[in-house]
Amino acid sequence: MVFRSTFLAFFLPLISIHPSYAENTFFQNDEIIIQGEEPLGSTAGEIVNIYPTIKKELLMVFGWYHDFRPVVVLIKDTDTFRKIAGSKMIVALAIPQQNLIVIDYSKMNMHPFTLKTTLKHELCHLQLHHHIKEGNLPRWLDEGICQWVNGGVAEIIMDQRQSLLKEATLTKKFISIRQLTDRFPSDGEDLLLAYEESKSVVDYISKEFGVSGVLSMLEYFSRGDDLEEAVKKSFSISLGELESRWRSYLKSETSWFAYISNDLYEFLFFIAALLTAYGFVRMMKRKRGYRDDEDEREDGST
Repeated sequence: MVFRSTFLAFFLPLISIHPSYAENTFFQNDEIIIQGEEPLGSTAGEIVNIYPTIKKELLMVFGWYHDFRPVVVLIKDTDTFRKIAGSKMIVALAIPQQNLIVIDYSKMNMHPFTLKTTLKHELCHLQLHHHIKEGNLPRWLDEGICQWVNGGVAEIIMDQRQSLLKEATLTKKFISIRQLTDRFPSDGEDLLLAYEESKSVVDYISKEFGVSGVLSMLEYFSRGDDLEEAVKKSFSISLGELESRWRSYLKSETSWFAYISNDLYEFLFFIAALLTAYGFVRMMKRKRGYRDDEDEREDGST
C-alpha cells in the first residue's frame, strides 16, 4: 500500500491532469463535486441523494459542522485504481489535504462495500483531518474511528471468516499501537492486522469509557494535544496502560476453541473427504482381493 503522504507526492498530480475524469465533472454544487469516467454519470445522482444523510450521521457522532466541499472521483477500472492506490486490497482513498475522495467503483456492492458505506468512511477521514491539525492524528486512531462510526466497514478487502487479531491475541504477536502512530505496514497480513487492531482499540475505548470517552480524546487532539496527553487527560491512564488493558480484554474474550471453531466446518469437511477417499481405496483393495481369490480358485480347479 502507498501511504497517503507518498500518494500526495507522486500520484495526486496524475489525478489532477488525467483527462478521462479530471475534466469530466458530473455534478457540483456548494456542497460537493463529483467527477469520473463515463458511463458513471448516473452514479452522481445516487451520491447527491445519500450525501446529506451521511453528513447528518457524522454530525450526530462528532458534533462537528461540515464546512468544506469534497471532490469525489469515481474510477471504474480496477487496474487504474490499483496503480493509484498501490494495492489490490484498497477500494477507496481519502486525501485530506485536497478534500479528495477516490473510489474504485467496480468494488461497490461487493460485500461489505456499498457506495454509502465507502463514502461515509472516507468522508469521516476528511472530517477528522479537517478538525485535527496535520500530523497530530495517530494513524491507528484515524482508521479505527472511521471503522467505528461506519459499523466496522473499512476501505480494505478483508476475509470476514478470518481474524488475524484473534491469532495475534493467542500468539501474543501484536503490532504495538505506537508502531501504528505514523503509518501502517505496506501490505499483506500485517496491513490487515493493523486495520483490525485499530478498530478493536477504538471499540474497546468505547466499551470501557463510553462514546463520551472517544469524543473527549478527539477533542483534546483537536486542541493540539499529542497522543500521550490526549489519552492521559481523557482516561487518567498512560498510553502504555491503555494498550495493556486492551490486550488483557482481548485475551479474556478469546480462546483457542473459539479460534479453531471459525474453521471447524472446513476442517470437518476436510476430514470427511479424507475418510471418503480412505473408504474408497479400501473398497477397491477388497474388490481386487476378491478377484485374485477367484482367479486362484479357477486356476486350482483346472
